[in-house]
Amino acid sequence: MEGKTVVITGATSGIGQVSTETLAQMGARIVFVARDKARADATLARLSRAGPNASHSVHFADLMRLAEIKRVAGEIAEQEPKIDVLINNAGAIFAARRVTDDGLERTFALNHMSYFLLTVGLRERLVATGGARIVNTASAAHQGAILDFDDLQSAKNFRAIRAYSRSKLCNILFTRELARRLRGTGVTTNCLHPGFVATRFGDETGGLLSAVTRVAKLFAISPAKGAETIIYLASSPTVANITGLYFHECQPVKPSPAAMDDHAALVLWQRSAALAGIPA
Repeated sequence: MEGKTVVITGATSGIGQVSTETLAQMGARIVFVARDKARADATLARLSRAGPNASHSVHFADLMRLAEIKRVAGEIAEQEPKIDVLINNAGAIFAARRVTDDGLERTFALNHMSYFLLTVGLRERLVATGGARIVNTASAAHQGAILDFDDLQSAKNFRAIRAYSRSKLCNILFTRELARRLRGTGVTTNCLHPGFVATRFGDETGGLLSAVTRVAKLFAISPAKGAETIIYLASSPTVANITGLYFHECQPVKPSPAAMDDHAALVLWQRSAALAGIPA
C-alpha cells in the first residue's frame, strides 16, 4: 500500500478505525470523512502515529444528507488526483423511523445512499487511477430481506431490524450493479460481511434495541478480527482482478438469492439515481 491513497467513511471507530490504522501502517495515505470533530482529531492523531510518512486528511460531512455527500465527493475529487481505494463503511441502525431533510428514511440514507452517491462522485478519479478498488461493508443481516420498491423508505410498518437488513441487501445489490457498470475500466468492487463485531454500532440507537445490542456484543468478535476482510479486499494482490463478489473471512461466499437478483440491482440503481437527482 506504499504511496496509495485510501478514501474511507466510518473511520473514526470500530472496524473502520482498525482498517485505517492498519492500512496506514502498510504505507497508505488515508483520507477519511467524519462528522464529529473530536473523533476526527483523535483519528488523525492515531493515523499520524501509524503512518507518520503520509499526509493523512479529513473531510467533514453529514452522510445522511444528499447535498453534503455531493459536496464532500466534489471536494475530495478536486483535491485528490488519484484514489486507489474507496471504502464505504459508514453505517448505523435506528430504533425509530425518522426522515432526513431529503425525505429519506435515515437507515436507507446513510447505509445505502451514502455508498451510492459518494462512489458515483469519485468514479472519475477511481477510473483514472487504474487498478483502483471499491470496498463496501455489507452484512449477513441481508439474509431474509427483500426490497419493496414501492416502499424503499419503510413508511409502512417500520421495524428497525428490517430497515437495516434491507439496507445491507442494498449494499450487495449496489456492488453487483457497480461491478457491471465498471467492467472494462480496471476498477474492481467487492462487498463483505465483517461478522458481528463489538464496536460502537447500535450504542446510539435508543430504546430496547440499544440494550439488547450491548448485551449481544459481549459475545461478538473484536474490531481487529472484523476489519480483516476490509483490509484484505483493499490490499491483497489475490483479489486484484476479482469483482462483484460478497466476502466473509477473506473468502467469497454466496449471498441470499435476493442479493443475486440483477434486475433488482438495476432498478435499485435507477431509483437511487432518481432520488439523488443524477443521471442513471
